[in-house]
Amino acid sequence: MITRFAPSPTGPLHLGHAYAALVAERLAAGHGGRFLVRIDDLDQSRSRPAWEAQIFDDLHWLGLDWPVPVRRQSDHPAEYASALGHLTEMGLTYPCRCTRRDIDAAASAPQEGAPEFGPDGRIYPGTCRARPMAERGPTDAIRLDMARAAARLTGDPGFDEIGPGFAGRHRLSAEDLITSIGDIVLARRDMGASYHLGVVVDDAAQGVSHVTRGEDLFEATRIHVLLQHLLGLPTPVYHHHALIRDETGKRLAKRDDARAIATYRAEGLGPADLRAMLPEISSSAP
Repeated sequence: MITRFAPSPTGPLHLGHAYAALVAERLAAGHGGRFLVRIDDLDQSRSRPAWEAQIFDDLHWLGLDWPVPVRRQSDHPAEYASALGHLTEMGLTYPCRCTRRDIDAAASAPQEGAPEFGPDGRIYPGTCRARPMAERGPTDAIRLDMARAAARLTGDPGFDEIGPGFAGRHRLSAEDLITSIGDIVLARRDMGASYHLGVVVDDAAQGVSHVTRGEDLFEATRIHVLLQHLLGLPTPVYHHHALIRDETGKRLAKRDDARAIATYRAEGLGPADLRAMLPEISSSAP
């Protein structure tokens, strides 16, 4: 068993990050497996070496250890380009020049009964879908033509979930992918790969067998399993855990410095004190 914790070095780790890292580490340790740390720094405009150093320091303070050197997304642009090229060769991609404002305007009158938002945000209305890749400009994003991609589903694609909130087998549906997810972004204007493409390539490259992450990413798992299917990559087992929320029920964000691990450390709390603030973590899995 191989699990991973993959933070972005764009701000301080908070209680939610501590819980996510501990869930991944405990699951691996409970089955004699390996726990990895990966740095998801595709967004170089926001990533900072100081935040990366703080991530490592906070995790070591929590009592976690992992193999080094760690994988950094910024070191592997050729791998993402290769995956993107494969999807392009399959005729599944197109360039998109639409801004967020363009998409909001075009989607202002959605079809009756059709969902307006999916796991990747507002569902793209397909404005640029007919554009060939040869027309891609320097500021264009690259999108996946979901209808063409879904038509390539074969066998019984899906994923196994062991998290308590969604446990069971979840199968992909072509209709669901088209109507409730739509044409996702595979590469952004300022990045060689989107989160979806990057995480799929990374998990396969590292042999991750069990993906543990917050339940807010459960719906996006359909995207990742589809990309794994298209790229011929293995599909891990997934474990989506509960989110750590504040007193109002809002999930924690990096801007919530009051709950940053570094803040608790500065106030004199120890690792055991912080762990006591989190839900009990089980190391069991089917």
